[in-house]
Amino acid sequence: MAETKSSPKKHVAVLAFPFGSHPLSLLALVRKLAQDAPNVEFSFLNTPKSNHSLFSTAKPDEILPNIKAYDVADGVPKGYVPSPNPIEGVELFIKVSPENFRRGLEMAEAENGMKISCLLTDAFLTFSVEVAEDLHVPWIPVWSPFPYSLSAHVYIDLIRQRFVNNEVEDTTLECIPGLSQMRVSDLPMEGILGDIEGSLFSRMLSEVGSVLPRASAVVLNSYEELNPPLLNDDLKTNFRSVLNVGFHTLLNPSQLGSDVSGCISWLDKQKERSVVYVSFGTVSSPPHNELIALAEALEESGLPFLWSLKDYIKDLLPKAFVEKTRMQGKIVPWTPQSQVLAHASIAVFVTHCGSNSVVESIAYGVPMIGRPCFGDHRMIGRMVEDVWGIGVKVEGGILTKNGLLKSLDFILGHVKGKEMRDKAQALKKTVQCAASPNGTAAKDLSHLVELLSGS
Repeated sequence: MAETKSSPKKHVAVLAFPFGSHPLSLLALVRKLAQDAPNVEFSFLNTPKSNHSLFSTAKPDEILPNIKAYDVADGVPKGYVPSPNPIEGVELFIKVSPENFRRGLEMAEAENGMKISCLLTDAFLTFSVEVAEDLHVPWIPVWSPFPYSLSAHVYIDLIRQRFVNNEVEDTTLECIPGLSQMRVSDLPMEGILGDIEGSLFSRMLSEVGSVLPRASAVVLNSYEELNPPLLNDDLKTNFRSVLNVGFHTLLNPSQLGSDVSGCISWLDKQKERSVVYVSFGTVSSPPHNELIALAEALEESGLPFLWSLKDYIKDLLPKAFVEKTRMQGKIVPWTPQSQVLAHASIAVFVTHCGSNSVVESIAYGVPMIGRPCFGDHRMIGRMVEDVWGIGVKVEGGILTKNGLLKSLDFILGHVKGKEMRDKAQALKKTVQCAASPNGTAAKDLSHLVELLSGS
């Protein structure tokens, strides 16, 4: 819903959590909002490294005049050598927050000449509610992961009391609305099972359930139709307003990345529904022994494959594999994933079960083989396999040659695999219906635009 020219201008500050796929998802939402609300100025506050990654590669038509990026301190000291543990960088960032964002807000107000009218933030940044209250403006947090993990955060005290301390990992979370098919072992280690006393990140995430009810509205990176009715009803009971606006990264389907690696032209030469697509996202990577097992399985399967794998990880693969499969597959450091998953030649997606990857796989009706790595990956993997029935997790949660071959054979050749592929196509149609002009997501998105524009 676009504003009229006579509408008073508003200034929305957007606070990003600069790790994983969070800033990409948030910016995708902001771009759609900026398009629908041209009279609203959006100041996008993020760390320099993350901002550079997001904005330096943007095409001209993606740089809307009412979006301005501002850098905030990342807390990384001079001469710092990054640790293999990604949480270390998160901890450094949290140490300088929210003061870094407060300075960024002052800069945005001074440069823009307008006071902030609303805070639209990543929901992980729980301190944002206090910043918004100090500014006397509404706070609208955006939950980028799937809603299932949000429900777990809402009931974190009950989960810790009833399950975690008793160490019953295979017990289902039947007492949590909408999570009856989840198990304790699926819960995010950092947010639900983490060390609240020793980790700033775990402490911040542990506050999600108690802080979000103070928000004017909670925005979800999902469609209401994807969730069990019980979960939807419960979230609506816990929060003032819940807006399922759809998959953020697909809100602007025309804005697709360039195919610098020649993936699409390679896929054009493959048979329909024949290619195994492999990607573990920008942060995740299975251990070396699992990468070797994955390579061996791909080679033995004889199936054409497209593998998104950074060069420094590719160097860990056996040279013989790279040489022997040169005609069978294609290994590239980056792919335009939406375009790849939308391609008719893709048969199955081997994934880490990150939210953005699963979002795109659902949107294009591609069944999955999941190897969850961390965070909410295990919950998403459970949803893919047991809730939606559109994929399988690898046996024992570990990639083995025989296990992956078995999963490939099941999805591509088994009768039940065909049922799974059919379910993936049906879920795609459900999402398309929800995203249509009269669908539930479109209506929630319009409501969000109204909240931000003050109309």
